[in-house]
Amino acid sequence: MRSQRIDLNLLIALDALLAESNVTRAAERMHLTQSAMSGVLARLRDYFEDPLLVPMGRSMQLTPRAESLAEPVRKILLQVDATLGVKPEFEPATAERHFRVIASDYVTQVLLAEVLRRIAQMAPHLSFDVRPTHSGMAQDLDQGRADFLVTPAHLTLPEHPQAVLFDDTYHVIACQQNAELRDGLTLEQYRSLGHVVYQAEQGDNPWFEQWYANQHGNTRRVEVVAHGFLLMPRFVVGTRRIATVQTRLAKQFVQAMPLTLLEPPLNTPRLTEVLQWHRYRDDDPGVRWVRGQIIALAEVMPAI
Repeated sequence: MRSQRIDLNLLIALDALLAESNVTRAAERMHLTQSAMSGVLARLRDYFEDPLLVPMGRSMQLTPRAESLAEPVRKILLQVDATLGVKPEFEPATAERHFRVIASDYVTQVLLAEVLRRIAQMAPHLSFDVRPTHSGMAQDLDQGRADFLVTPAHLTLPEHPQAVLFDDTYHVIACQQNAELRDGLTLEQYRSLGHVVYQAEQGDNPWFEQWYANQHGNTRRVEVVAHGFLLMPRFVVGTRRIATVQTRLAKQFVQAMPLTLLEPPLNTPRLTEVLQWHRYRDDDPGVRWVRGQIIALAEVMPAI
């Protein structure tokens, strides 16, 4: 490696190249022309004395040296941003900032929608990008691509701060017109009736699905797989199907649709939802204020 110093702009460009593994996409991310980004890549190759990106078929692949740089470079930039890029004060009424939140549509429905409504009244110039949970959400938080992550407790990252938001249980929802369930739901019926279950787009199973599979194996008859919690009751109304849903969400469904709420015929686990933010942004005044609003509303949610 050469002895000259590398400036911050080159590190930012390197981070984009390592994340995208593509000169064109990295150029778009940096708002540069492709030729300008190619020039930056040439400077980086000269500095590290390594090609960093090499052709592999029709795509580009990181060299081993580049792969070893990805995480340290991202952490350096996060530390710089946390130290220099944040104003020491935060006035909600006038602040203009954008926050990225990862949360399931379940959490959005029972908590975040109301949080953001209240924030809009107190801090009208804040904006939010609320993204669904996915298999790479932990990495998004760790690498600074998300400001907040709301996740079940068993999926939290131990290296980042967290706060418990709320607990929940599970209930079964069924169509009100399903006469065979007027006296409740037996275990035999639970296993024989068609089920609507949730699954993320990437095929990941949520907490209840994992728990049931571990405890009872493949004993349910799954008729519909929904890729959103809010879609599940739509496949229950007017059918003999049932769905096992978080209690807070199930109660909202029953109030809005012709559904009935049933006790599950088996002991179900409790669900704990946790808020996380990056450790480098623990003292960020804006992050601290927003998380305070989320936690404050969670604290007054009725117990389940």
